[in-house]
Amino acid sequence: MSTSSLRPCGDFRTTYKQDQYLFLTRWIGWAAALGLLVLLAAPLLLDAYLISLMILIGIYGIAALGLNIVVGMTGQISLGHAAFFGFGAFASAWINGTTGIPVFLSIPLAGVLTTAVGMLFGLPAARIKGLYLAMATLAAQFILEDFFARASWFTGGSSGSLAETVNLFGFLLDTDERYYYLVLFWVIVSYIAVANLKRTRDGRALIAVRDHYLSAEIMGINLTRYRVMAFGISSFFAGLGGALFGHYLGFVSAEGFTILLSIQFLAMIIIGGLGSVPGTLLGTAFIVLLPQVMQSLTSGLIGTFPGALSGLASGQAYIKEMSIGAAIILFLIFEPDGLAHRVGQIRKSIKLYPFSY
Repeated sequence: MSTSSLRPCGDFRTTYKQDQYLFLTRWIGWAAALGLLVLLAAPLLLDAYLISLMILIGIYGIAALGLNIVVGMTGQISLGHAAFFGFGAFASAWINGTTGIPVFLSIPLAGVLTTAVGMLFGLPAARIKGLYLAMATLAAQFILEDFFARASWFTGGSSGSLAETVNLFGFLLDTDERYYYLVLFWVIVSYIAVANLKRTRDGRALIAVRDHYLSAEIMGINLTRYRVMAFGISSFFAGLGGALFGHYLGFVSAEGFTILLSIQFLAMIIIGGLGSVPGTLLGTAFIVLLPQVMQSLTSGLIGTFPGALSGLASGQAYIKEMSIGAAIILFLIFEPDGLAHRVGQIRKSIKLYPFSY
């Protein structure tokens, strides 16, 4: 009989400490440790272009993790995540520029400031849900975009805002290889925090709100508190990711935080798997790398058949954008549970081999 657990037969847990172990099995823990060592050595093994892609995957992965708390864990919807991402980028530059607080402290402080803004826009979640909540969060996207354009004291207006290089006790993180380690640090902290959140009392309450809000309310769960709290936590990670993004580029402009980016964040968690912590990173890597793969494929085809496919060169930008939309549709039809579910199925097949049941 097939089982959903990857724990081997006879692996009993006899103490509370063993039951609180973060990884399902000891082998998964060793695999995670090995993966961490590979990630730490990545700047020594990969070129600057691949490191820049890994930095973007890490930054977007932190922001998408926040959106997965609202959508995947709590069952709500948000179409304004890019606006909170942008608010975090501007907030960190503003905090550093006006108060002189070091950048490595202004980054988490920007997350805290974005939390307050996110909870303010999350208040409608206490009264409405579904399509109506989606429209309210869409309004938040446009309100914040307008705020970015008008609040020159905060964002620099249409000219944008400069974001200082991270200075860690005199050590400048001014190269991709150095900045990679800062992003990796926050990725590890964020993903461990959310993985543990799912096992806490509040995390289980969020999941109960998602599964059946009436039953959750009957059990004594305060729906208003947990729905607004979900928006607050989500906004913190969006702000944290946005702050890292701003200081990575060194310049923050409102043009980069449009509704299209919000849709891409939704695509990341849908493709990765709603409610899945590791799936969020898989989905983010998929969305970041897909346009690069399509670019390589189309360039290879044009190089192989220069005469027949000469017109394809002008449509490469369209193909890259279209591939993201096509991927969302195909995943919704053929793999609605996302990449995390497929990876789990592969692991179960390996565990049960050579038996298929």
